[in-house]
Amino acid sequence: MNDTAIKPAIVLIHGLWLTPRAWEQWIEHYTQLGHEVLAPAWPGMEIEVEALRKTPEVMNGLGVTEIADHYEAIIREQTRPPIIIGHSFGGLITQILLDRGLGAAGVAIHTAPIQGVLRLPISSLRAALPVLSNPVNRSRTVALTAKQFHYAFTNTLSEPESAVIYQRYHVPAPGRPLFQAATANLRLHSATRVNVQNDTRAPLLLIAGGADHTVPASLVRQTYQRYRKSRAVTGYHEFARMPHFALGAPQWERVADHVLHWAGREAAKHAKKNGVGTP
Repeated sequence: MNDTAIKPAIVLIHGLWLTPRAWEQWIEHYTQLGHEVLAPAWPGMEIEVEALRKTPEVMNGLGVTEIADHYEAIIREQTRPPIIIGHSFGGLITQILLDRGLGAAGVAIHTAPIQGVLRLPISSLRAALPVLSNPVNRSRTVALTAKQFHYAFTNTLSEPESAVIYQRYHVPAPGRPLFQAATANLRLHSATRVNVQNDTRAPLLLIAGGADHTVPASLVRQTYQRYRKSRAVTGYHEFARMPHFALGAPQWERVADHVLHWAGREAAKHAKKNGVGTP
């Protein structure tokens, strides 16, 4: 097969309170479409969901920079730049990686805010309150109750439907990334800083959910506006009834297909523009 006909690999990055298992339907979907799919865990989270629930302390103190460095090392091992797709804090990591010159294209789904996003909606604060309400949680790992998970991730589903997702995917999460995001605008060199004026980065698509409590669409639009001075391609798309758990809520396939179509198209255009062939 001609090398230019090979479809780009896809790297999936999960967010807080989840593991790579949350991508299981996307992995199967993209694999069936002919892509190599990698869904590495955050450092220390390489064990199964059930094991992480029993030993959450392995995530204590894990921060944004350590997570980004971990994925950078994985991506640099690839023979060709992959499409990078991240959810929630994984979306923030995706933007950091693109800013570092990595990836053929990137998609940030319901992304945690980068430094410079100033107005946090009340629902975002409520979703983060289980962690941010106690400063000691900065160095600890914190679980959500089924009720808290329903509000933050699956609010468009019934409680029984949410309980199934909670049991399948939820794990305790390190508190440090949330504190880093919450205090980002008080620091000169925040871990969540991205050079939004980077003209040479790969194309970036920001996906928002109209029913998301944790990262409302208004928050994603603020992030999108931060990139307005960059000549690099930046896109925005909103799915009206999608909650935060876009990876497995009803009609997740629409999100997955839109993401792949956009990323594949823009990656090819970016590669052609830069004279490096189709990714």
